[in-house]
Amino acid sequence: MDASVMPKAFSSHHSWYASIVSTASGGSQSGSTPSLILYTYSNAFHGFSARLLPDKLRAIQNLPGFVSFTRDVPVAVDTTRTPEFLGLNSASGAWPDSNYGKDMIIGLVDTGIWPESDSFKDDSMAEVPQRWKGECEVGTDFDSSICNKKLIGARFFNKGIISNVPNVSISMNSTRDTDGHGTHTSSTAAGNYVGGASYFGYGTGTARGMAPLAHVAMYKAIWDAGAYTSDILAAVDQAIEDGVDVLSLSLGLDGVALHEDPIAIASFAALEKGIFVASSAGNEGPWYGSLHNGIPWTLTVGAGTVDREFNGVLTLDKGISITGTSLYPKNLLSQVPLVLMNTCNSSRELRKVGYKIVVCIDTDESVGIQVSLARKARVAAGLFITNSTFLDLYIQTSFPAIFLTLEDGQSILEHIKNNPDSRATLEFQKTSLGLKPAPLVAEYSSRGPSPSCPIVLKPDIIAPGSLILASWPIATSVADLESHHLFSDINVISGTSMSCPHAAGLAALLKSAHPEWSPAAIRSALMTTADNLDNSGNSIREVGDGYQIASPLAMGAGHVNPNKALDPGLIYDANPQDYVNLLCFMNYTMKQIQTITRSASYNCSNPSFDLNYPSFIAFFNGNDSSSDVKTVREFQRTVTNVGDDVSTYKPMLTPMDGFRMTVEPSRLIFKKKDEKLSYKLSIEGPSLMKELVVHGSLAWIDEEGRHVVRSPIVATQLSSDPLFATKV
Repeated sequence: MDASVMPKAFSSHHSWYASIVSTASGGSQSGSTPSLILYTYSNAFHGFSARLLPDKLRAIQNLPGFVSFTRDVPVAVDTTRTPEFLGLNSASGAWPDSNYGKDMIIGLVDTGIWPESDSFKDDSMAEVPQRWKGECEVGTDFDSSICNKKLIGARFFNKGIISNVPNVSISMNSTRDTDGHGTHTSSTAAGNYVGGASYFGYGTGTARGMAPLAHVAMYKAIWDAGAYTSDILAAVDQAIEDGVDVLSLSLGLDGVALHEDPIAIASFAALEKGIFVASSAGNEGPWYGSLHNGIPWTLTVGAGTVDREFNGVLTLDKGISITGTSLYPKNLLSQVPLVLMNTCNSSRELRKVGYKIVVCIDTDESVGIQVSLARKARVAAGLFITNSTFLDLYIQTSFPAIFLTLEDGQSILEHIKNNPDSRATLEFQKTSLGLKPAPLVAEYSSRGPSPSCPIVLKPDIIAPGSLILASWPIATSVADLESHHLFSDINVISGTSMSCPHAAGLAALLKSAHPEWSPAAIRSALMTTADNLDNSGNSIREVGDGYQIASPLAMGAGHVNPNKALDPGLIYDANPQDYVNLLCFMNYTMKQIQTITRSASYNCSNPSFDLNYPSFIAFFNGNDSSSDVKTVREFQRTVTNVGDDVSTYKPMLTPMDGFRMTVEPSRLIFKKKDEKLSYKLSIEGPSLMKELVVHGSLAWIDEEGRHVVRSPIVATQLSSDPLFATKV
């Protein structure tokens, strides 16, 4: 709704909206009929959510002030080692320089929180900031006294799901987490120090979040029965009102345009308030265009692996030991016979095995089925020989299992061939650190381009997302062991849902160290300083066939490096009107833009393709079939000096085969801090390129070599058309 046209007779927007709904539903202007309104929104959105029949909606559409409507649809949910892997330490860098995120408030929209977790104790925490307007809402098994100086806000939103799901059962009508996802993400972002944390002996160490002295506010809008956009919007609306500094949104919708995406709309409102928003890229990889939350004004985070592996060790009767991966939560299985079952795809044959270790060979990515069949057959244990790239999904087994690579598996097969009566001992609860190469882009991490806004390169970065160890509700099982549920206050899970709160916590560190930086400046710092090399000094690769070098459509600018981001040298800044100019260029109508911005004050007087973004994507998908026909794509960018007062930067281009790239001017000479200078990047290539995707980079490097401000470049023949923007 256009809030500016509210009649003066109404004292509040809520009363106006109630009158509108009542009138459309056949009630009186006084609102004597029961209100059908679920929520009214004042920050993330201007308007309301309500249950309406089609004819009532049509009546409202004809009233003054109506702008647009969207349907209430389901929303999908998308660390002892990771601080070290990211270079965070107490001696120097982002942690001490930001005072560990002190006084920052990180809000999360998620499944709730388990407040008794040690991650949310308030030892060493500062007092609650006076600017904070939030509260701890009373609900089932959740009293306001549960909150403290760490967990300073807890609210829940379920009117949408109750309205959309008939007879839905809300077992925990409060912010208390019965799923585990929200406890895991919030402890990842800002959990306090927890010594001796482990998952049944795996990954033992001190767990803590990225911003361990930041405050946490949880907005529960995801329930056991699902999540709906009206509840998500209400949660973000309240978070903005309460005064969070950073929002972490590990959720998203697929197949929606920006003006129909509640996360896009709500995050624009957050942007206007200076709130940094991190969102997950999704878990639908590795396909191009599978990404969601490709929103130009948020940080879109993909997932990478870390240099840690959880292991089981197989020892053969001749003393040969081989290490594989496992998360089986018990320790030892001693001197049990081995039997080779090849593909292990017959439950009947597996049931004949009895108390033996079955050796299964995965030749067609069916290891998940093999694990299930072997477990149901009640064999003693399983050795699964596989190069599956989705092992994160399988290694938490309810029976003893170790996963071996095809290379390691060959030695097992040879041993069984030569020793038919061989026995083996399996040991579990082992952890390996310092693995190389790492990171790798996770197979499941969704790839760009963004279907809703392909002309902005997404994702922006990757962060640790695979096999992340963090807090968990002690009343929610983490695994099954035979017929028993296992419970732990720590769990290990994977997904871009885990990488997103890593980035959100790191953004809080930057905002604490640089309170003057805008959300775009923080995003720029995280992107332009991200690592494109792994811990072996080579280009980061993707998990999958051939382990190819990762393109920016998989990893964005690279793997986040918080210590470098603290001092980026240059930043690419942008304000709300800049994003509107991009929407205008994309042929969004003013009505659609008003839906996103909740305001008629923005205009399309300067539509522009050149959003001041720290990455580039150029489309070479013209109709000319000749590769001899050349096309030039040009980009304008402006950078702000946040480094030394006087500095000179020179460009360095990493070339792309078949393309000619130039930068003008040949140097950027800054005479003072906060000075802005502009440049033009030109990319010349075939009108219709042969390869699907090629990539390079542009780095501005200062004369002292202290700052390398790197931006990824992609050239592609994939479609540049947003799937959903309306043409005018």
